Amino acid sequence: MIVDIIMPKMGESITEGTILEWRKKVGEAIKKDELFLEIGTDKVDSEIPSTDAGILIEICAEVNEIVEVGKVIARIETDENAVGEINSPSSTKSETPKSESKVEVKKSPTSPSVERPTILEKFSGKKFFTPVVMKLAQSHNLSMDVLNQIRGSGRGGRVSKKDILNYLDKPSVAVEKSQNIPPVILDRGESTEEMGHMRKLIAEHMRKSLDTSTHVYLATEVNMTPIMDF
Repeated sequence: MIVDIIMPKMGESITEGTILEWRKKVGEAIKKDELFLEIGTDKVDSEIPSTDAGILIEICAEVNEIVEVGKVIARIETDENAVGEINSPSSTKSETPKSESKVEVKKSPTSPSVERPTILEKFSGKKFFTPVVMKLAQSHNLSMDVLNQIRGSGRGGRVSKKDILNYLDKPSVAVEKSQNIPPVILDRGESTEEMGHMRKLIAEHMRKSLDTSTHVYLATEVNMTPIMDF
């Protein structure tokens, strides 16, 4: 037989309660009078015992959920046969191990390693860049388009290391590089956490006091000098 567990009424003026903790999971056995649930109200937090022995088969309200008094929050199966089947070792499903077929894996001969293309190539059209220039450009993340725009001072207009350094010293390049730097996010060690049941009640009562109580301060200044001189 399935027994419904309802939200109990913890007082005359209590109309709802909050699920604080489930001490049992679905499928676990519960003894009679065993504490399996903790609920909270605006007046008191209470541990709820089970009225019957059986198996918890359904949880109808999650943690931190507010439930009205009288509504079903869980269901327990009290059938002795069902309880015995769940608790008996024979009820556990045993799967016969499947025979593993051996599969021969042929290792393919390792293919020669293929060098990945670098970011910049030595040749760009009719221009030739020395390895020193290429390495310096790669270290500063300069693209091939940027290299082609740099006017070389070497023989035949060849770009030298000095030309790269002069280009990097320009103010416009410094501004462009500073704009590409990602912003630094400082970790202040702060975290956002959900308010607990008691904190929520305190906040609600403080808000209610602010909304219902009169918060007025009146000051009046009176010059008593003429009266004192009279």
